[in-house]
Amino acid sequence: MQKPSAEAGKAPETSVCEGADCSVCERGVLAGFRTVEGQEYLRCPHCEATLMAQASWLAPDEERAVYDLHNNDPGDPGYRAFLEKLAMPLLDRIQPGASGLDFGCGPGPALADMLQEAGMDIVLYDPFFYPSQSVLNHPYDFITCTEVVEHLHRPAKVFNQLDGLLKPGGWLGIMTCFQTSDDRFDNWHYRRDPTHVVFYREATLALIAQRLGWTMIVPRKDVAIFHKP
Repeated sequence: MQKPSAEAGKAPETSVCEGADCSVCERGVLAGFRTVEGQEYLRCPHCEATLMAQASWLAPDEERAVYDLHNNDPGDPGYRAFLEKLAMPLLDRIQPGASGLDFGCGPGPALADMLQEAGMDIVLYDPFFYPSQSVLNHPYDFITCTEVVEHLHRPAKVFNQLDGLLKPGGWLGIMTCFQTSDDRFDNWHYRRDPTHVVFYREATLALIAQRLGWTMIVPRKDVAIFHKP
């Protein structure tokens, strides 16, 4: 179900290493967390995010090769049921005809199809598969990010960008596996994906919402819905 980073191929502005500022909250200083199968992970004591050290990131062409292995068929009933975890609580909060952006939609934008079927006007953005920058030049009533934020090399910058793309009163829906127990981290399936470079706790997302002046609810497991006043 993975989606590409919304900033793939761009060099990071700051290093993600021990002692660096956290790229998620930009307030904490990253400390060593653990090394698993040769990959170093860091922890922010402020927002509680876990980040893969930059030295372990894939190159853009390697990252793209991983995404090309995925088969997210928009017509697959199982995939659509997975996406309903986000689509249903979001649709409860937006009006038919609302303008939306599927940010980091990947090669098979099933969620966009589902939202269009529900009467929404939605456009696509993905740096690998739908790279038009023109869709990032005006605001939207809602934005979706399904299986995207775990790929971000510069999360704070992207969350700021999303805030700028949301109209006042707009909604942002995010789906990502929340990190819970550190004891299960080494064998966690989400960690094993080499394109996943940042892991969020529910508290991490709540802190991001607070920083941006949003409210946040968690209607279902691994789903966060944000509202911009």
